[in-house]
Amino acid sequence: MRVPRATAASASFADLHRTDAPLLLPNAWDHASATAMARQGFQAIGTTSLAVAAAAGRPDGASATRDETLRLALTLGSQPFLLSVDAECGFSDDPDEVAQLARQLAAAGAVGINLEDALGPVARHVAKIAAVKSAVPALFVNARTDTYWLGEHGTAEHSTAETLDRLDAYQQAGADGVFVPGLTDAQEIAVLVERVDVPLNILYSPAGPTVVHLAELGVSRISLGSLLYRRALGAALEAVDAVRAGRTPSGRTPTYQEVESLAP
Repeated sequence: MRVPRATAASASFADLHRTDAPLLLPNAWDHASATAMARQGFQAIGTTSLAVAAAAGRPDGASATRDETLRLALTLGSQPFLLSVDAECGFSDDPDEVAQLARQLAAAGAVGINLEDALGPVARHVAKIAAVKSAVPALFVNARTDTYWLGEHGTAEHSTAETLDRLDAYQQAGADGVFVPGLTDAQEIAVLVERVDVPLNILYSPAGPTVVHLAELGVSRISLGSLLYRRALGAALEAVDAVRAGRTPSGRTPTYQEVESLAP
Protein backbone atom coordinates (compact mmCIF):
# COMPACT_ATOMS: atom_id res chain seq x y z
CA MET A 1 0.00 0.00 0.00
CA ARG A 2 1.30 3.42 -0.92
CA VAL A 3 2.22 5.57 2.11
CA PRO A 4 0.50 8.99 2.05
CA ARG A 5 2.94 11.85 1.48
CA ALA A 6 2.30 13.39 4.91
CA THR A 7 2.94 10.09 6.68
CA ALA A 8 6.06 9.40 4.62
CA ALA A 9 7.40 12.90 5.33
CA SER A 10 6.71 12.48 9.04
CA ALA A 11 8.59 9.19 9.02
CA SER A 12 11.51 10.85 7.24
CA PHE A 13 11.57 13.58 9.87
CA ALA A 14 11.54 11.05 12.69
CA ASP A 15 14.38 9.16 10.99
CA LEU A 16 16.55 12.30 11.04
CA HIS A 17 16.59 11.99 14.84
CA ARG A 18 18.13 8.53 14.66
CA THR A 19 21.25 8.89 12.56
CA ASP A 20 24.94 8.93 13.46
CA ALA A 21 24.85 12.74 13.64
CA PRO A 22 22.30 14.89 15.46
CA LEU A 23 19.66 16.77 13.51
CA LEU A 24 20.76 20.40 13.39
CA LEU A 25 17.52 22.32 13.04
CA PRO A 26 17.66 25.99 12.00
CA ASN A 27 14.59 28.05 12.83
CA ALA A 28 13.04 30.36 10.25
CA TRP A 29 10.50 33.16 10.52
CA ASP A 30 9.23 33.68 6.97
CA HIS A 31 9.33 32.22 3.48
CA ALA A 32 12.62 33.89 2.53
CA SER A 33 14.53 32.78 5.61
CA ALA A 34 13.22 29.22 5.37
CA THR A 35 13.97 28.94 1.64
CA ALA A 36 17.46 30.39 2.08
CA MET A 37 18.22 27.83 4.79
CA ALA A 38 16.84 25.00 2.69
CA ARG A 39 19.18 26.06 -0.12
CA GLN A 40 22.05 25.71 2.34
CA GLY A 41 21.25 22.01 2.44
CA PHE A 42 19.01 21.69 5.50
CA GLN A 43 16.41 18.96 5.00
CA ALA A 44 14.32 20.08 7.97
CA ILE A 45 13.52 23.55 9.24
CA GLY A 46 11.69 24.73 12.32
CA THR A 47 9.92 27.97 13.11
CA THR A 48 10.67 30.26 16.04
CA SER A 49 7.81 31.61 18.13
CA LEU A 50 9.80 34.68 19.22
CA ALA A 51 10.13 35.89 15.64
CA VAL A 52 6.48 35.20 14.85
CA ALA A 53 5.43 37.17 17.93
CA ALA A 54 7.91 39.99 17.34
CA ALA A 55 6.77 40.44 13.73
CA ALA A 56 3.18 40.77 14.97
CA GLY A 57 4.10 43.15 17.77
CA ARG A 58 3.04 40.67 20.45
CA PRO A 59 4.80 38.96 23.36
CA ASP A 60 6.28 35.50 22.96
CA GLY A 61 4.93 32.67 25.07
CA ALA A 62 1.64 34.44 25.76
CA SER A 63 -0.60 32.32 23.49
CA ALA A 64 -1.22 35.43 21.39
CA THR A 65 -0.05 34.25 17.96
CA ARG A 66 -2.08 31.19 17.08
CA ASP A 67 -3.34 32.67 13.80
CA GLU A 68 0.09 33.99 12.80
CA THR A 69 1.69 30.63 13.54
CA LEU A 70 -0.87 28.81 11.43
CA ARG A 71 -0.44 31.28 8.56
CA LEU A 72 3.31 30.72 8.60
CA ALA A 73 2.76 26.95 8.53
CA LEU A 74 0.45 27.36 5.54
CA THR A 75 3.18 29.37 3.82
CA LEU A 76 5.98 26.91 4.53
CA GLY A 77 4.24 23.55 4.70
CA SER A 78 4.15 22.98 0.95
CA GLN A 79 7.83 23.77 0.43
CA PRO A 80 10.44 21.08 -0.35
CA PHE A 81 11.72 20.69 3.19
CA LEU A 82 10.40 19.08 6.36
CA LEU A 83 8.67 21.59 8.63
CA SER A 84 8.42 21.54 12.41
CA VAL A 85 6.31 24.28 14.03
CA ASP A 86 6.98 25.99 17.34
CA ALA A 87 3.47 26.20 18.78
CA GLU A 88 4.34 27.55 22.23
CA CYS A 89 2.01 25.72 24.66
CA GLY A 90 -0.50 24.97 21.91
CA PHE A 91 -2.18 28.36 22.43
CA SER A 92 -4.71 26.83 24.78
CA ASP A 93 -5.04 24.93 28.06
CA ASP A 94 -7.74 22.76 26.45
CA PRO A 95 -6.22 19.55 25.03
CA ASP A 96 -8.98 19.30 22.42
CA GLU A 97 -8.17 22.78 21.11
CA VAL A 98 -4.48 21.92 20.96
CA ALA A 99 -5.35 18.75 19.06
CA GLN A 100 -7.39 20.79 16.59
CA LEU A 101 -4.40 23.08 16.01
CA ALA A 102 -2.25 20.00 15.42
CA ARG A 103 -4.71 18.78 12.78
CA GLN A 104 -4.52 22.16 11.03
CA LEU A 105 -0.73 22.21 11.13
CA ALA A 106 -0.53 18.69 9.72
CA ALA A 107 -3.01 19.60 6.99
CA ALA A 108 -0.78 22.56 6.12
CA GLY A 109 2.16 20.19 5.67
CA ALA A 110 3.93 20.31 9.03
CA VAL A 111 5.53 17.06 10.18
CA GLY A 112 6.43 18.16 13.69
CA ILE A 113 5.21 20.35 16.53
CA ASN A 114 6.94 21.78 19.59
CA LEU A 115 4.77 21.98 22.70
CA GLU A 116 6.18 23.69 25.80
CA ASP A 117 4.95 23.15 29.35
CA ALA A 118 5.83 26.68 30.64
CA LEU A 119 6.29 24.91 34.00
CA GLY A 120 2.55 24.39 34.24
CA PRO A 121 0.93 21.26 35.69
CA VAL A 122 2.45 18.05 34.38
CA ALA A 123 -0.98 16.47 33.99
CA ARG A 124 -2.13 19.28 31.71
CA HIS A 125 0.84 18.91 29.38
CA VAL A 126 0.44 15.14 29.39
CA ALA A 127 -3.18 15.57 28.31
CA LYS A 128 -2.15 17.87 25.45
CA ILE A 129 0.48 15.45 24.18
CA ALA A 130 -1.91 12.52 24.34
CA ALA A 131 -4.64 14.50 22.55
CA VAL A 132 -2.28 15.50 19.72
CA LYS A 133 -0.98 11.96 19.24
CA SER A 134 -4.53 10.65 19.19
CA ALA A 135 -5.63 13.25 16.65
CA VAL A 136 -2.54 13.14 14.40
CA PRO A 137 -0.50 10.01 15.19
CA ALA A 138 2.13 10.73 12.51
CA LEU A 139 2.93 14.23 13.78
CA PHE A 140 6.28 14.30 15.61
CA VAL A 141 5.57 15.77 19.05
CA ASN A 142 8.62 17.39 20.60
CA ALA A 143 7.61 17.86 24.23
CA ARG A 144 9.45 20.75 25.83
CA THR A 145 9.98 21.32 29.52
CA ASP A 146 11.03 24.73 30.81
CA THR A 147 12.72 23.61 34.00
CA TYR A 148 15.99 25.22 32.88
CA TRP A 149 14.43 27.95 30.76
CA LEU A 150 12.07 29.36 33.39
CA GLY A 151 12.81 27.43 36.57
CA GLU A 152 14.56 28.69 39.67
CA HIS A 153 16.35 25.91 41.51
CA GLY A 154 18.73 25.82 44.41
CA THR A 155 20.83 22.96 43.06
CA ALA A 156 21.58 21.28 39.76
CA GLU A 157 20.44 17.97 41.27
CA HIS A 158 16.99 19.42 41.89
CA SER A 159 16.83 20.71 38.32
CA THR A 160 17.77 17.34 36.90
CA ALA A 161 15.32 15.46 39.10
CA GLU A 162 12.36 17.66 38.19
CA THR A 163 13.32 17.59 34.53
CA LEU A 164 13.49 13.80 34.48
CA ASP A 165 10.13 13.51 36.21
CA ARG A 166 8.51 15.73 33.60
CA LEU A 167 10.24 14.09 30.65
CA ASP A 168 9.26 10.64 31.86
CA ALA A 169 5.60 11.68 32.04
CA TYR A 170 5.74 13.23 28.57
CA GLN A 171 7.35 10.12 27.08
CA GLN A 172 4.65 7.94 28.60
CA ALA A 173 2.00 10.24 27.12
CA GLY A 174 3.38 9.52 23.64
CA ALA A 175 5.93 12.27 22.96
CA ASP A 176 8.25 11.37 20.09
CA GLY A 177 11.06 13.56 21.41
CA VAL A 178 11.80 15.76 24.42
CA PHE A 179 13.29 19.25 24.50
CA VAL A 180 15.16 20.93 27.35
CA PRO A 181 16.08 24.52 26.33
CA GLY A 182 18.39 26.44 28.64
CA LEU A 183 20.40 23.38 29.66
CA THR A 184 24.09 23.92 28.82
CA ASP A 185 25.94 21.77 31.36
CA ALA A 186 27.54 18.85 29.56
CA GLN A 187 27.35 16.47 32.52
CA GLU A 188 23.65 17.11 33.05
CA ILE A 189 22.99 16.69 29.33
CA ALA A 190 24.78 13.34 29.43
CA VAL A 191 22.55 12.24 32.34
CA LEU A 192 19.41 13.06 30.37
CA VAL A 193 20.68 11.25 27.27
CA GLU A 194 21.14 8.11 29.36
CA ARG A 195 17.79 8.38 31.11
CA VAL A 196 15.33 9.22 28.33
CA ASP A 197 14.06 6.70 25.81
CA VAL A 198 13.23 9.13 23.00
CA PRO A 199 15.44 11.60 21.11
CA LEU A 200 16.73 14.46 23.26
CA ASN A 201 16.65 17.98 21.83
CA ILE A 202 18.98 20.66 23.20
CA LEU A 203 18.91 24.36 22.32
CA TYR A 204 22.27 25.49 20.99
CA SER A 205 23.86 28.27 23.01
CA PRO A 206 27.08 30.09 22.13
CA ALA A 207 27.93 29.77 25.83
CA GLY A 208 27.29 26.02 25.90
CA PRO A 209 28.76 22.91 24.27
CA THR A 210 29.59 23.04 20.57
CA VAL A 211 27.61 21.05 18.03
CA VAL A 212 30.45 18.52 17.91
CA HIS A 213 30.43 18.17 21.70
CA LEU A 214 26.64 17.79 21.81
CA ALA A 215 26.92 15.04 19.21
CA GLU A 216 29.54 13.27 21.34
CA LEU A 217 27.19 13.49 24.33
CA GLY A 218 24.52 11.67 22.33
CA VAL A 219 22.09 14.53 21.73
CA SER A 220 19.72 13.67 18.87
CA ARG A 221 18.52 17.12 17.88
CA ILE A 222 20.07 20.58 18.19
CA SER A 223 17.78 23.55 17.66
CA LEU A 224 18.90 27.10 16.99
CA GLY A 225 15.67 28.65 18.28
CA SER A 226 15.52 32.42 17.94
CA LEU A 227 19.30 32.78 17.52
CA LEU A 228 19.27 33.33 13.75
CA TYR A 229 16.41 35.84 13.94
CA ARG A 230 18.16 37.77 16.70
CA ARG A 231 21.43 37.69 14.76
CA ALA A 232 19.64 38.98 11.66
CA LEU A 233 18.12 41.82 13.67
CA GLY A 234 21.51 42.56 15.20
CA ALA A 235 23.12 42.66 11.74
CA ALA A 236 20.47 45.13 10.57
CA LEU A 237 21.18 47.39 13.54
CA GLU A 238 24.93 47.16 12.97
CA ALA A 239 24.44 48.04 9.29
CA VAL A 240 22.28 51.09 9.94
CA ASP A 241 24.70 52.28 12.61
CA ALA A 242 27.58 51.93 10.13
CA VAL A 243 25.73 53.84 7.41
CA ARG A 244 24.82 56.61 9.85
CA ALA A 245 28.46 56.85 10.94
CA GLY A 246 29.69 57.08 7.36
CA ARG A 247 31.13 53.56 7.23
CA THR A 248 30.46 50.76 4.79
CA PRO A 249 28.49 47.95 6.44
CA SER A 250 30.49 44.76 6.87
CA GLY A 251 29.34 41.17 6.71
CA ARG A 252 27.53 39.13 4.10
CA THR A 253 24.81 40.98 2.17
CA PRO A 254 22.76 38.98 -0.34
CA THR A 255 22.10 40.83 -3.58
CA TYR A 256 18.65 42.05 -4.57
CA GLN A 257 18.53 39.33 -7.22
CA GLU A 258 19.48 36.63 -4.69
CA VAL A 259 16.62 37.64 -2.42
CA GLU A 260 14.24 37.88 -5.38
CA SER A 261 15.17 34.31 -6.31
CA LEU A 262 13.77 33.06 -2.99
CA ALA A 263 10.22 33.82 -4.11
CA PRO A 264 8.13 30.81 -5.18
